[in-house]
Amino acid sequence: MTYRIVQWTTGNVGTKSVHAIVENSQLELVGCYAWSPDKIGRDVGELCGIAPLGVKATDDVDALLSLEPDCVVYNARFADVEDLVRILSAGINVVTTSEFITGHRLGTGRDRVAAACERGGSTIFGSGLNPGFIELFAIVTAGISDQVKRISIVESFDTTIYNSPETEKIMGFGYPIDHPDLLTVTEQGSGIFREAVLIVADALGVELDDVRCAAEYAQTTEDLRLPGGWLIGKGCVAGIDVRWTGHRGNREIVEVRGIWTKGQSLRPTWTMDFGYSVTVEGRPTIKTTLSFEPPTDFVAETIEEYILLGLTITAVPAITAIPAVVAAPPGIATYNDLPLLLPRGVVNV
Repeated sequence: MTYRIVQWTTGNVGTKSVHAIVENSQLELVGCYAWSPDKIGRDVGELCGIAPLGVKATDDVDALLSLEPDCVVYNARFADVEDLVRILSAGINVVTTSEFITGHRLGTGRDRVAAACERGGSTIFGSGLNPGFIELFAIVTAGISDQVKRISIVESFDTTIYNSPETEKIMGFGYPIDHPDLLTVTEQGSGIFREAVLIVADALGVELDDVRCAAEYAQTTEDLRLPGGWLIGKGCVAGIDVRWTGHRGNREIVEVRGIWTKGQSLRPTWTMDFGYSVTVEGRPTIKTTLSFEPPTDFVAETIEEYILLGLTITAVPAITAIPAVVAAPPGIATYNDLPLLLPRGVVNV
């Protein structure tokens, strides 16, 4: 079966989604939404740095819905409830990376999304912008221990070359190190981690009593100039270690932690790994580290090309889920609801 796909936005993650859709033999790109006026009417291939695809970007939502795609790949930076309700009510499935796993961050908007799914007979699945696929990896890993006491997921990266201030300022980067509301800023900006904690606990069959957020910060000891003209001034946050934990009684069951740094002039200095570390404390205890390298034939002429390669791991899990989401019953689906997601259509023979 070939699935008809509409791509929603062509930003950093959206660009990698288009690359993955074009390379997948099971998928056909039939339309693309763009909110930026300078992208409207342009070929999607051109917008994403590949050969022309014969598909023009548009801001005409009705025209895109009239194409009756099997699925929309929704890569807007943040989930817009109005967008999602409109798409799902039209009977079109959605896979998204837009900080949506269970939808609880949306508050009452989640109920509207769920109602739209029932109304349209459609399904929405969120792989999560960050941490994304890693909670599924942790769940699968836990399945080979006969006793599990605790699961820890740690992401650690130097994000100096990542040019996306809008997604990092909301975490607390650039704030004065002594800002009185810094933890509140980080808690709100990293709220998707709470959903990741919940989904791991749900996979374990554990109902949590509490989910907590704590954070530590490092400041830059000199002005830090970053891509895109962003300046983090001396004495401001250039390192964040945020930790979300799920508890049952006095026991910590799940930890989802992110450690990100910028530049080499941090105080305090943190020693950190790069990649993802998953620890399942149990019988046996299982420790796994995931790291990523470019393919041997990869040549990047710009920093942006290298960054886009790294964003593949954000974009592709949602695309891999498309066949399962199309086949799923209406509603909000998570990794725990879908069958094993198979990487079909990615081997070109």
